[in-house]
Amino acid sequence: MNRTQLFTVVCSAMALTACESGDVNINPQTTVTDSNNTTIIGGGGDPNQECASYVRDGQTISGTADGNGNCTYGPAFVGPKNNLTVDLLIPALPDGGVHIFTSSLFVGNTYRTQQELMDAGIMAGGDGPTLTVEAGATLAFQTNSDFVIINRGSQILANGTAEAPITFTSVSDINGTVLPEDVQQWGGMVINGFGVSNKCSYVGVRGEAGFALEPGTECSIEAEGSVGDDESQYGGDNDADDSGILRYVRVKHTGAQVANGDELNGISFGGVGSATVVENLQVYSTYDDGIEMFGGSVNFTNFVGVYVRDDSIDIDEGYNGTITNALVIQQENDGDHCIEADGIGSYSGLDQPTKDDIIARGLNSAPTINNLTCIVSANEGGTHSDGSGWRLREGIHPVINDALLISSFGANDTTSADDNYCLRIDSTETQDAAIAGDLQLNSVIFSCQEPARGNAIGAFPDEQAWAEDAGNQFATVADGVATDPTAAADTGLQLLEVSGMTPPIYSISWATSLVDDVAPIATTTPVGGDFLGGVAAANDWLAGWTYGIFDGVDANGNATRGQPLWFE
Repeated sequence: MNRTQLFTVVCSAMALTACESGDVNINPQTTVTDSNNTTIIGGGGDPNQECASYVRDGQTISGTADGNGNCTYGPAFVGPKNNLTVDLLIPALPDGGVHIFTSSLFVGNTYRTQQELMDAGIMAGGDGPTLTVEAGATLAFQTNSDFVIINRGSQILANGTAEAPITFTSVSDINGTVLPEDVQQWGGMVINGFGVSNKCSYVGVRGEAGFALEPGTECSIEAEGSVGDDESQYGGDNDADDSGILRYVRVKHTGAQVANGDELNGISFGGVGSATVVENLQVYSTYDDGIEMFGGSVNFTNFVGVYVRDDSIDIDEGYNGTITNALVIQQENDGDHCIEADGIGSYSGLDQPTKDDIIARGLNSAPTINNLTCIVSANEGGTHSDGSGWRLREGIHPVINDALLISSFGANDTTSADDNYCLRIDSTETQDAAIAGDLQLNSVIFSCQEPARGNAIGAFPDEQAWAEDAGNQFATVADGVATDPTAAADTGLQLLEVSGMTPPIYSISWATSLVDDVAPIATTTPVGGDFLGGVAAANDWLAGWTYGIFDGVDANGNATRGQPLWFE
């Protein structure tokens, strides 16, 4: 079913108002079969269509089929004050059918205290209900107050494939009334676990025997979107907690303000543990951050963030997982940092001994990022700030290997104080970590008009000098020089390749790359593989499932992007 067909389905079958103008007002429908086998269907439906359903108090609660391949779920199915408390399977509907939610989807109850958790038997991921989403399923949310919460102890099993990815998006996207770069069409996703956050108090050293919450203390931190009926909590002392699987999942058009005024991220990971599987994940067009990790140790393999208006990768509160293979593409005129990474939550409110203790016991953020490409806007302005590279601060100890950071597409002909910087290292603790070797950049090539923001690092006058001393390299991008880092367009800077209709996102072999007309310096030799950056034609993990990058149509006849990338 293509987008036009689906728009017709939605308009004809779901009691819409002002459909021609693009406004969609879906009448919530829920089917209930009681203990006497009495079925109540709100607003009609096709009983042969298999919508998601579950049993509660002897009643079967089901979505309502519209007779045209879609299913609708109202607040009586799930929503605020009606959290999902049993396992639920959301099937893939044939012919591109869509599961349409007219309310939020909250999985599991929220528990605010340790005693509440113990009384409910919720101590780890898997103890609560599980939401299973079949490969190829699409879930669409109607309003900008709708969002998804996976509470502590609950799990999401969204196990898609390259041929049948799972999509979380808005009804406006489904009916064709959203523009490619539109944001805030719905909230986004919040996944909570029992992982470590340095907002809580612990005894011992993280990762060593005896590490635990300090006796008599709680670790229940209000997650984003938390207020009243929407409240959820994260945190604990189990970095190996399991919140489920996100594999071949796309999250689109998020970032709306929800009940408490929070602008949600594409996905917020609160205390999510390392047993959680996140592989092949895309966040497309969101107002706030792409992914944000509040503590925890969840690992990511193959992440792509496209048209994120705030920070594409945001790290805080002691996150210490690994990100392997990532591609970030900002909008031409909008986007904040590719990475904004903080080591300590509530940093400004803590005294120095507390900060030192957090770092000494390994409670600060210490992520590892392998193979990253950031294509950053070279223009000024935007929703949040000028497009920028990496801001590392507040006691973070990251290790970043084999990366490309590029803001030379469309760069201005002259430099200014407002140019888009590549590298910024703030706060005494973070700068000390750079000198001590706890903060490492290995085999990175930077291509920005403003290489670094200008903070002194020990005896080095700025971040550029420190990074170059460690073997990283900065291309010259000034006065119109090296403004297109593709092999086809700029002989002075060759880091990315173009092939036919392929967008210029693939890294070329390090051995054939050029920086300022010469081969990269020997110390930028890749730590792993033979190229720097997140994706190469020989290792194209983006193909077949991502949205917004490659031109074409999917298996249901839907376009795989709304417009060409701005730098093609």
